[in-house]
Amino acid sequence: MLRKIIKILGALCLVLLLVILACNFIISSTTGDKTYSDINTIPPNRVGLVLGTSNRISNGSSNPYYTYRIDATVALYKAGKIKFILVSGDNGSIYYNEPNTIKKDLIKAGIPEEVIFLDYAGFRTLDSMVRAKFIFGLDNVTVISQKFHNERAIYIAHQKGLKAIGFNAQDLSTSQGFKVHLREYLARVKVFIDMILNTQPKFYGATIEIK
Repeated sequence: MLRKIIKILGALCLVLLLVILACNFIISSTTGDKTYSDINTIPPNRVGLVLGTSNRISNGSSNPYYTYRIDATVALYKAGKIKFILVSGDNGSIYYNEPNTIKKDLIKAGIPEEVIFLDYAGFRTLDSMVRAKFIFGLDNVTVISQKFHNERAIYIAHQKGLKAIGFNAQDLSTSQGFKVHLREYLARVKVFIDMILNTQPKFYGATIEIK
């Protein structure tokens, strides 16, 4: 009996592993050619969409993923590859506001305030991409995050009818970013679950024109 249970558990683990690998392969293989690390080769777009993250990690030190996204956004704007910036992130409480924090740092880096627009309801990547199309009226966008995140965002965008490319912010080494990359594998499975269930953003709201 115990041996039978072990075999069943082993088979389930194998199936789960195959599902994770398949979801990862589909997203990477269909979006890999839509991300750019060289600012000289990325096509221009009217709007760049920065995907939010916390500026601090659990021990209180600076979050390098955050810093690198700010750097990438500034570089993209100053190179003339985008004209406007849409910051999408979590604004879950009065004590935590990703869009405002990012906006302040972009302004400190020399980005004019009038070209920065905020999406306070980007609680998940799915929310950010769907709202970019249906709330902010975008047909094309340049997503700004690390490559692994850009690929997932672009895949979601294309499923929702939004043409997207990605500008890859600097990433961390595999050892430094192990937990984040592990979560990414599971997040990619969630993408397909959301598609099957037709999951919608937490909020929609009134449309906002970026101009």
